[in-house]
Amino acid sequence: MKENPEFVQIPLSGPVDAVVQPPGSKSITNRALVCAALAEGESLLTGVLDSEDTQVMMEALRRLGIRVRHDPERREAHVFGCGGKIPASSAELYLANSGTSLRFLTAVCALGRGRFRLDGNARMRERPIQDLIEALNRLGVKAWTEYGNGCPPVIVEAAGLPGGSTEISGEISSQFVSGLLMAAPYAAADVELIIRGDLVSKPYVDMTLEVMRAFGVDGSNSHYQRLHVAAGQRYHGRVYAIEPDASAATYFFAAAAVTGGRITVTGLSWNSLQGDVAFCRCLEQMGCEVTAADDRLTVTGKPLRGISVDMNAISDTVPTLGVVALSAEGPTEIRGVRHIRFKETDRIAALATELRRLGAAVEEFEDGLRIVPQPSYQPAAIHTYKDHRMAMSFAIAGLRIPGVRILDPGCTAKTYPRFFEDLFAILRPA
Repeated sequence: MKENPEFVQIPLSGPVDAVVQPPGSKSITNRALVCAALAEGESLLTGVLDSEDTQVMMEALRRLGIRVRHDPERREAHVFGCGGKIPASSAELYLANSGTSLRFLTAVCALGRGRFRLDGNARMRERPIQDLIEALNRLGVKAWTEYGNGCPPVIVEAAGLPGGSTEISGEISSQFVSGLLMAAPYAAADVELIIRGDLVSKPYVDMTLEVMRAFGVDGSNSHYQRLHVAAGQRYHGRVYAIEPDASAATYFFAAAAVTGGRITVTGLSWNSLQGDVAFCRCLEQMGCEVTAADDRLTVTGKPLRGISVDMNAISDTVPTLGVVALSAEGPTEIRGVRHIRFKETDRIAALATELRRLGAAVEEFEDGLRIVPQPSYQPAAIHTYKDHRMAMSFAIAGLRIPGVRILDPGCTAKTYPRFFEDLFAILRPA
């Protein structure tokens, strides 16, 4: 195993056989941090993910005047809620490339009174946010993008959230909807969101509503076309346990699939708040054996076959399935994921490019791709585009394909800083 700051060499592996528990869910951690920050009273969050995305969220909340005490060793965070009243009258918030943080906090800042500026890194400045800005404008909030291009930096000149009814596109990111929902209880009037088009990543909106409910606020969802939150509700501080990250778990499930091994992930079940557990259904369709209990999911690798699948609801797992497809018999077609072109990188184009670098035949569509596996593949240095999911997914390819190197492995710090250590710990001699 060769490792340095510029790349990681992935060793071939025999059939894996391990029980693992990935770190806490990034998506749940950031939602719980927002609800706890807006709550009345103190919250203790357990199982908190310590990563770049969660660190920038916590630091931004502190800049808004909210006390957050984080203990990475214990995976805990104490959050002292502001009761829906943002203490700071101005703030400069830097959110790196954390879409959840920037989009959620744009809506949260509308609850304040003063001027707030939200910015990120170069890639974040390319990621669209205009639909959220326009939805806030229709709710009576003065907000705009600094350069008038529909992308961050964002300026919010806040005087509280009036509320009312607003339209918002569902076709770019469900994070816009989630941010509005979490801020909505503290609006002066009820908030109704009317979704234009088909809402992408619907399970993430379900997750938002469930986390809100855990902190004491109810919202209604009418077929993902109209969502409603009554004003006057309040979040209440509580002890809240965060599930292991289902998206992170998919890399270990994929390791079982491609090596013909077995992986059990504890802390997850079919009843998880996270829609990405449905990735196991894709592996099941491809031929794997999947068994479940109340607190664990197990995937056992079997001979794989290609499938055709709409992955709109579990789009973060597209790169993982794309890599598993290399080991299948017959082509795999993934559709319904146009919105992942606006993630940390254009994930459709990046996935197609790197699969071809290994020697796969790939046809790219606007909303997906078709992967035709080959009898053999070639060694390659995989470009990761500063995208954590590209790095983690293609590490799984290296378990079967000799000579795979992952460039810029440090990009996994965004959601899973210890990923390579945890992966290498489960490998078996090839």
